[in-house]
Amino acid sequence: MMQKQLSLQVANRKDARQAIMMIFPMMIGFVLFTYVPIIYILRFAFFNYNGFRARFIGMDNFIRLFTRDIDFWKSIGNTFILTFGKLAVEIPLALLLAVLLNKNLRGTGFFRVTLFLPAIISTAIVGLVFSLMFAAFDGVINGMLRDLHLIKTNINWFGNKWTALTVLGIASVWQNVGVNMIFFLVALQRIPVELYECADLDGASPWRKFWRITLPMIGSMFQIILLMAIVGSLKMADLILASTNGQPAGSTEVVMTYVFKFFFGSAGRTVEIGYASSLSVITGLILAGVSMIYLKTTERLKE
Repeated sequence: MMQKQLSLQVANRKDARQAIMMIFPMMIGFVLFTYVPIIYILRFAFFNYNGFRARFIGMDNFIRLFTRDIDFWKSIGNTFILTFGKLAVEIPLALLLAVLLNKNLRGTGFFRVTLFLPAIISTAIVGLVFSLMFAAFDGVINGMLRDLHLIKTNINWFGNKWTALTVLGIASVWQNVGVNMIFFLVALQRIPVELYECADLDGASPWRKFWRITLPMIGSMFQIILLMAIVGSLKMADLILASTNGQPAGSTEVVMTYVFKFFFGSAGRTVEIGYASSLSVITGLILAGVSMIYLKTTERLKE
């Protein structure tokens, strides 16, 4: 008996060593490309650093951020408007498509692939395509609206904050709804079929089955899907850079593009890595706060 226990312990130690050896290379990369940059950002947040010279200035970057940089807070507001505006359409639409495509009907495989295809297209390409489609003078959308006699003169979609944000929201929904649809499909396929069969025997309507069976059974997965969608949307940058670049007059600037331009000195700004680092720290804290509040308020979805 003792010999069996010893041999089992030796085998467990060997398995543990093998697992550590397999994970070790990935852990090195994770530490180098995740924690090391965070340490550098936390350090440079207290410096006036332009990429060549670093001068310690203490809390000056944070004082500037909270007292003088109104544009940063405007970009935060734009980020939340765009995020929650598009998710109000994207998540219900993804769930609806998942429910429809979860039925064993002919042709559902084709639609699953078709709806997922935009997710594999580069976001920069999506931004460029939508900026051309909604162009003020020769855009396809204005041409279609004129042909349908819905407008008489072209709409300058990117000349106004709200129309520009609407176009960005449409582009983001088009690209990401397929991913969320696949996640919902995975959750739906984990629901036991017997529950629906019992509901059919009781004469439950499709709407009642959706509210009483489908939504409660995918609650925990719904929480994760929505969290990933919120965090991913709050970090949106490449779509804006490839389409509006924050225009008109910075009214479509989101927080990640705002930080990006200070890091790399684009859009007429000088390189201010120290100040950009302080912006990154505050943005990270805001994202963490939003995630924690969301998880706290959606704890019932796990039950």
